Amino acid sequence: MAIKEKVDKLIKEKKRVPGLAVVIVGEDPASKTYVASKTKLSQEIGFKSETIAFDVDISQESLIKEIELLNSNPDIDGILVQLPLPNHINEDAVIDSISPLKDVDGLHPLNVGYLELNKANMIPCTPKGIMTLLDTYNIELEGKRALVIGRSRLVGKPISTLLLQRNATVTTAHSRTKNLDKLIQDNDIIVVAIGQREFIKASQLNENHVLIDVGIHRHEGKLCGDVEKAAYSKVAYATPVPKGVGPMTIASLLENTYEAYRLKEL
Repeated sequence: MAIKEKVDKLIKEKKRVPGLAVVIVGEDPASKTYVASKTKLSQEIGFKSETIAFDVDISQESLIKEIELLNSNPDIDGILVQLPLPNHINEDAVIDSISPLKDVDGLHPLNVGYLELNKANMIPCTPKGIMTLLDTYNIELEGKRALVIGRSRLVGKPISTLLLQRNATVTTAHSRTKNLDKLIQDNDIIVVAIGQREFIKASQLNENHVLIDVGIHRHEGKLCGDVEKAAYSKVAYATPVPKGVGPMTIASLLENTYEAYRLKEL
């Protein structure tokens, strides 16, 4: 049953619906766009959805106090703090202040530990969306060689863990990795989450690759990814930018919010 159908059933039964709070600090255009999309879709499926915006100069102490209020709010099941935060705020301290039970981004240290143990209820949204895509298109993972280019806690590290748990042989690379061309050719599945526009070129890929492009950048008025667009038509499978991994990330956020609600209410 789709999440919207589950929420419609809750409404029909006059039960409380899942609640999601998205916290944003400052006026970063990309962050505001992401937050607007998340809020819009959560409202469309019937969630109670709040966007809580703070000025860029809010103190770390004040921000954490606001998150603690959300932790204690019984109508809020999921809390997402839009990253990045301003330089004067320690992201680790803010993430650590979110209740693990409401951490729908899966970034709290407790949830990171559960992910490593293959016991996670809250899997980071983008990696979760990538795994859903791979399963939907019946991409075989067991025994395959997967190269993850990027080592962030948002994508690189958790997707490496998830692929390994599905019996892929995983290599993690990054911007300082040597002989990257050879590594790419030696692997079957290429996940690029390095945060640099068109870092990987079409010439580095072949027709047998499964390509997951996680990056998103605005250049000369258009959106592009971490991989050169010409690569998408060259490989066996590819996630385009835009309309590839991004929508799956938001879908996974909604799934995590419903799961947090379910664990508390049902």
